[in-house]
Amino acid sequence: MVLSFTGTHTQKVDGKGRMSIPADFRRVLEAGDPEWTPGLFPRMYLLYGDHLKNNLQGYTVDEFNALAAQIKALPRGSARKHKLSLLILGQSIKLDIDKDGRTVMPLKQREKLGLSEGEMTFVGLGDYFEIWKADVFGKVSETVTGWLDEQGDEFDPLILLDE
Repeated sequence: MVLSFTGTHTQKVDGKGRMSIPADFRRVLEAGDPEWTPGLFPRMYLLYGDHLKNNLQGYTVDEFNALAAQIKALPRGSARKHKLSLLILGQSIKLDIDKDGRTVMPLKQREKLGLSEGEMTFVGLGDYFEIWKADVFGKVSETVTGWLDEQGDEFDPLILLDE
């Protein structure tokens, strides 16, 4: 069974950067960490690249390794490989999750979100999740709601899968 990141969760981060990973997300991180076994703690990758304007992205070890393999497969010396390496590989960190399901988000990444402490929103997007400052995500969510309103009452978003 392949687990996916799903749902929206609001979590707090303290002044030292400690934050709790949503329990459902921890199960996905465990399943996606080839070195994880019961009794050990899962790891994850956090992307904070310049292409991510107001959010960060969290990946399982397996999913991040798959991205890294795709980048490595690009032609050596190509501009595309160099740019992707800088944005993805060069602007990511591996985080350990402790026995209580917490990790520490470094100050640099919290500053990118404009958050020294407070509430963050975790949004599951299948093979990865996003982390937003809670009030910023609220505005993003309103944009999606506005788009849905424009589609009409009978609109089914699943039709987008057929495109």
